[in-house]
Amino acid sequence: MTHGYVRAPADWERVSERRVLGFVTEQTFRRPDGTLVRWNSRAHRKRGRAPRSGSTWWAPRALAWWIAALLQYIEVTLAPRTIGTPETIAPKRLLLGIEPARVDWWAAVVQLVGTVFFNVTTFAAFLQNLTAQQQRRIVWTPDALGSICFLVASWLAYAEAGHRVVSWRPRRRSWWIATLNLLGSIAFGVSAVASFVRPATGDYVSLFLTNLGTFVGAICFLAGAVLLMPERTHPDG
Repeated sequence: MTHGYVRAPADWERVSERRVLGFVTEQTFRRPDGTLVRWNSRAHRKRGRAPRSGSTWWAPRALAWWIAALLQYIEVTLAPRTIGTPETIAPKRLLLGIEPARVDWWAAVVQLVGTVFFNVTTFAAFLQNLTAQQQRRIVWTPDALGSICFLVASWLAYAEAGHRVVSWRPRRRSWWIATLNLLGSIAFGVSAVASFVRPATGDYVSLFLTNLGTFVGAICFLAGAVLLMPERTHPDG
């Protein structure tokens, strides 16, 4: 793909862009009056069609306030396709917008799949009298696959926020959100590996690491979720 998905007015000049893994995450345009406008993939998506005014901590009419795995995918598909001019093209149908040229689309899709795997694990954990083999197949395997999906999705979101495979942008709230989610996914991955059931004994590899990884991951995800609320009203980038 030559440029990002966003369209600027015809008299705006595209002067630069930033990519990660071939995906466009930031572009700079020059208006006819010479002023520069920077488009940032994450900030543009979070801004959406709703104004940024109103309460940061209580905004039930804003999609970003309710955000979750499925809602994150919907947010991606509803991101405006234009900049500097009112949206003139209707958004794509929910759940049918397939845009493999966007890094945020891949992040949302992979995380949605991971959430489904985690839901399978959650319901399977209620089953009783499972053998060690059944527990590995029905409970542990979906958990491991979900952890892998979350790790991939979090890293893609991190790359989008930092515009690089590895970045250090501590002054950006969006970078901290993506980094916290990435750290949480790593912790969940450690927990998944540690919760593997040994065939010979039926015990976990490490119950301590299982609980620690789950706890650390939950704290990271909670911190990232809290930061999502001020990002909606004051997106950086």
